[in-house]
Amino acid sequence: MEGGDLDLVVLGAGSGGYACALRAAQLGLRVALVERDLVGGTCLHRGCIPTKAWLHAAEVADSARDGSRFGVHATLEKVDLAEVQAYADSVVTKLYKGLTGLVRSRGITVVTGEGRLVLEDGAPAVQVGDQVLRAPSVVLASGSRTKTLPGLEPDGEVVLTSDSALRLGQLPGSAIVLGGGAIGSEFASAWRSFGVEVTLVEALPRLVPNEEPAASAALARAFTKRGITVATGVAVRSCTRTGSGVSVELADGRSLSADVLLVAVGRAPASAGLGYEEAGVELDRGHVVVDDRLQTTVPGVYAVGDLVAGLQLAHRGFAHGMFVAEEVAHRSGRLAAAPVLLADVDIPRVTYSDPEVASVGLTEEAARALHGEVETLTYDLAGNGRSQILRTSGFVKLVRLTDGPVVGVHMVGARVGELIGEAQLITGWEAHPAEVAALQHAHPTQHEALGEAHLALAGRPLHTHG
Repeated sequence: MEGGDLDLVVLGAGSGGYACALRAAQLGLRVALVERDLVGGTCLHRGCIPTKAWLHAAEVADSARDGSRFGVHATLEKVDLAEVQAYADSVVTKLYKGLTGLVRSRGITVVTGEGRLVLEDGAPAVQVGDQVLRAPSVVLASGSRTKTLPGLEPDGEVVLTSDSALRLGQLPGSAIVLGGGAIGSEFASAWRSFGVEVTLVEALPRLVPNEEPAASAALARAFTKRGITVATGVAVRSCTRTGSGVSVELADGRSLSADVLLVAVGRAPASAGLGYEEAGVELDRGHVVVDDRLQTTVPGVYAVGDLVAGLQLAHRGFAHGMFVAEEVAHRSGRLAAAPVLLADVDIPRVTYSDPEVASVGLTEEAARALHGEVETLTYDLAGNGRSQILRTSGFVKLVRLTDGPVVGVHMVGARVGELIGEAQLITGWEAHPAEVAALQHAHPTQHEALGEAHLALAGRPLHTHG
């Protein structure tokens, strides 16, 4: 394995890394996958999977507490955080066993240890301890880490990151969440469902700032109605531990206090200390600079996932990993057609709060900036039977080019994340409203909301005025 028996070495076994390794092995490449921790990375062990398990438990808590709305009178006795964690861990464990079995079945060599990119006689390789793994192609997939702010260094007890928040021994009575993006909004939502008093602080003017302004406003209204205090457009001036809690001073002079502070201001690329720059890989504020084929400034070295500037989503990592595997196979003659890289704008986005926020494609503002004249239509979920059964409010907003295809779908409401697959097909295949309107959506489903919105945009609304 040290003498050129490999075709590809992947540094990092998170979403992008293991997807790359699996696809490369499927294409007949000999692959080594280097990981210092566990295969599956942040997404499986500390991110997407356990947090969404928490959010499902939070939904169950809300159902028990609010069952009387549906004529089912139940009492929420308690939320046992240890049991919630055990449930989440059981989901992670099952998926981890399945993933490791899949990796093993594909004949992928897993090397456990701290990998580092090096140059051996001018050629890239990965060093793990005393072992040097050489191959014609190397993929950097070291992912990202939680961001911190000066003066707000996490201690795992009072000042938390998303990682340590998942391992708390007991629920706090109150929490301040710093950051109103997907991570902060999801934790604020789950904690509130568990009975925690939550204040959500976002320095930018609105929550989930990368989404449609209407979606941000709808989420803020829903959070306020649920008893979450929302403060936007204000930064944190200072943070001080106060006995068993924390005190936060905001830039507008307000003072907040709580049992814990969650710092959820995003994630930064994990590129430091891994030999990247020393080997000649160009970095830009920690992100690896790549070309349109995801190749770095060092020939034969590629980067995927959160290392590459753009959306920080596990499924973007999957897409990058599979693309690079196919690119390497194509260049070595194992795959006839060159792969096509999915653009960030075509990647679906979901915030799994209550309510959920889901979108794909361009916002109205971005569409106007790129294409000029656009048309929009907003369909209120009040007109959707399934949404009324679920007692959720929200909307579906469509953005189309004037007399052209739909280029953006934006949704707010319970479970709208389950609609994002159809929405991605609509924007990805550049469907016109009349083409989607011709499809019959099952009744009663929330998918009908997409159908009704396209019917209205096509000029023939059924259950809406127009």
